[in-house]
Amino acid sequence: MAWDEAARAAHQAQLTEEKARWDAETARRYDTPGEGMFEPGLLQATAGFLYSLAGGGKALELAVGTGRVALPLAELGVEVHGQDLSPAMLARLRGKPGGQGLRLALGDMATHFMGEGYALVYVVFNSISNLLSQQAQAACFRNAARHLRPGGHFVVENFVPQLRHLPPGINALVTMSSPGYFCVDSYDLLHQRLVSHHFHFGEGQEARLFRSPHRYLWPAEMDLMASQAGLSLAQRHADWHKAPFTADSASQVAVYVRDR
Repeated sequence: MAWDEAARAAHQAQLTEEKARWDAETARRYDTPGEGMFEPGLLQATAGFLYSLAGGGKALELAVGTGRVALPLAELGVEVHGQDLSPAMLARLRGKPGGQGLRLALGDMATHFMGEGYALVYVVFNSISNLLSQQAQAACFRNAARHLRPGGHFVVENFVPQLRHLPPGINALVTMSSPGYFCVDSYDLLHQRLVSHHFHFGEGQEARLFRSPHRYLWPAEMDLMASQAGLSLAQRHADWHKAPFTADSASQVAVYVRDR
């Protein structure tokens, strides 16, 4: 699925918006130590899963962010490289213990090339859905494949769209709720898009809102993108603990292998 000029221009415009969205203030608030996606059991399972696939080779994280996964994986002895679109997120990662030991680069996960010979490339926590066109997402698969050595693995963690939970005539769902926080996803079914509205609030009358746009994609669609990039599906689980993937799964961890 090659880029056309309109898709490439739209992607470049999106990159400008994304850099502005993931600014220094957002990077400062991104980490939630010990909670949510930073829960220790989750990080241990994620790093262990990826470690088993690296097989002693080097690994590349696309959209590395503040190093939530890269740093625990490096602590296990894997040579981890990282790439991210946001200078602010990379600056925060470099300032953490172990951050200076990672090879990091500023770039776009769909196009930026960091070299060949990786045993493992991975993109986690729905980051591939931040690419807002099918062409850009397919380009990300191709970009991952060209980094991999033959037999290397590309791992994608992504949500599974829960469209069957939308009542007739309603285009939004509360997808997460906890004390001081909830998230509402609003869907554009025509264009396969959604916007996650993250509300943070305390005891007072004011709340802080952060919006993130996504293009949702289906497991079968991912498999087709992988096939077009020379990758084959090796495993699919519902989470990092390798729970079975079923029709009711709200998330997936898909593992692809480079065929040639």
